[in-house]
Amino acid sequence: MTDYEMVIGLEVHCELSTESKIFCSCSTKFGGAPNTHVCEVCSGMPGTLPTLNKKVVEFAVKAGLALNCDITRKNKFDRKNYFYPDLPKAYQISQLYYPICRNGHVDIKTDAGTKSIGIHEIHMEEDAGKLVHDPLTGKTMVDFNRCGVPLLEIVSEPDFRSADEVIAYLTKLRDTMQYLGVSDCKMQEGSMRADVNLSVRPRGQAEFGTRTEMKNIASFKAIARAIDYEYDRQVDLIEGGGKVVQETRRWDDEKEFTYAMRSKEDAQDYKYFPDPDLMPVFISEEYLDQIAKSLPEFADQKKDRYVNELGLPEYDAEIITGSTALVKLFERTVELTDAPKDSSNWIMTDVLKLCSQAHITPEDMTFDADSLGAIIKMVSEGKINRKVGREVLEKVFEENVDPEKFVSDNNLAQVSDTSAIEPVLKEVIANNEKAVTEYLGGVEKSFGFLVGQSMRALGGKADPQAVRQILKDILDGMR
Repeated sequence: MTDYEMVIGLEVHCELSTESKIFCSCSTKFGGAPNTHVCEVCSGMPGTLPTLNKKVVEFAVKAGLALNCDITRKNKFDRKNYFYPDLPKAYQISQLYYPICRNGHVDIKTDAGTKSIGIHEIHMEEDAGKLVHDPLTGKTMVDFNRCGVPLLEIVSEPDFRSADEVIAYLTKLRDTMQYLGVSDCKMQEGSMRADVNLSVRPRGQAEFGTRTEMKNIASFKAIARAIDYEYDRQVDLIEGGGKVVQETRRWDDEKEFTYAMRSKEDAQDYKYFPDPDLMPVFISEEYLDQIAKSLPEFADQKKDRYVNELGLPEYDAEIITGSTALVKLFERTVELTDAPKDSSNWIMTDVLKLCSQAHITPEDMTFDADSLGAIIKMVSEGKINRKVGREVLEKVFEENVDPEKFVSDNNLAQVSDTSAIEPVLKEVIANNEKAVTEYLGGVEKSFGFLVGQSMRALGGKADPQAVRQILKDILDGMR
C-alpha cells in the first residue's frame, strides 16, 4: 500500500464581540427569540443601505496584527452571490479582492515540535442565518437573528499534516481572539466555526490531491475525529481504484462519518462583484500605530511571566493562561493576596472542580473576582480554616454571596481560643475511652480518629493545628 500524507487547509469563522451587527444596529446577543434581532437592512429589504460598523474594522486590524499579518491599507467589500434559505438577500457581503489582512503566520507546538502555519488572508464579512431542523415534524425553519453578525474569516495556507497540528492551531487562534477581546470563540454557540479542507497524496508528491470540505464542525474533538475519518475514507477510495470528488461533506459526530452535501463551489461560481453601497475603507499609519499599542499581553507571554516572575509550576501556568477568565481571576486574586502559588492552588484544585461539577467553562463563572482573594486572606489570617474556606467558596460560586458577610452571618469564624476548645476536647476524650486507651498504648492512628471527633464536635470551625496541640497536651498529661 502507498504511504499517503494528508494535506489540510482551514477556514475559521469567528463571530466578533460587537454589540451591534456589521451593517446595521441590530443586537448580536446570542440566544434571542427567533427572528427578533432583525431589521430591514440585515433582512435585505429593497431600498435599504448598509452602514459599516467601525468596531469591526478595529477588531479585524487587532487580529491581523496579533497574527503577524500585513494590513491592507485600502479595503473594499464585495458581494458573494448564492441562493440559500438562510440568506434573505441572496448575497453575502464579504471581501474577495482586497481582504483586510494578508500573509500572516501562527507558530504552533505539538509533540512533533514547533511549526509555523501560514495565514493566507483574513477578511471581514457578514454571517448568514440559521436553519433549524425539527426531527418530529420533518420541517425546516429559518432564524434570521444571525444574519449580519460580523465575522472574521481566517484562511490558512494548506500547511497542516496532522489532526494534532490542526487542534494546536485552533487552540492558538481561540486564545488569541479571546485575549484580544475580539471574539469569545464559544464553539457551542457557533461563534467559532471551522471548515476543514482535506486531501491526500502519496508522500513525497508535490501536487495536491482533490480536496473535500467539511463545514462548521462544532468542537475540537469532533474536528480531530472528522479529519482521521476523512483521511481514511479518501485513502481507501483511492486504493480501491476510485477518485475523490471535490465536494462539501457533513460530519455526523454521533455516527462518526462524513456524507456528501453538495458539490464544492469555486470563487467564480459565486459571481463576485464590488458592493455598490459601501465605500472603500482606508487605514492610516497613525491608526495602525494606535491599534498596535493597544494589544494585550498574550498567553505565551503571560505563561513565561507566571513561571519566571511569580514562581508558578509550568503546568499551573499552562492551565491558567488557557482561559482568559482564569487569567483575570488569578491576577486579581494575586493582587489582593500577594500569594501567587496559593492563588493558583485554589484555582486549580477548587475553582476548576466546581466548574466541572456545574458542567460549565471558566468563562461562564459569575461570582465577583474579589471573592476568592477575600477567602484566601481569611484562611491565611486564621479567621477561617481551609475546610470552611472551601464551603464558603462553593456558596460564592453558586450564589455570588459576599464571603466575609457569609462567614459572619453563619458563625463560621475559626475558634482559636484555648479556653473554648479545651472543654470540648475533654468531652471527646471522655466519650471515646477505647481510642484514648489505644493511643496511650502506642497506637498512633487512634490520635487521628480523636482529632476527627474533636473537629466534628467543634463544628469544623476550630484551628486544626490548635486542636491537635491541645489534644496532644491533654492526652500526654494522662500517661
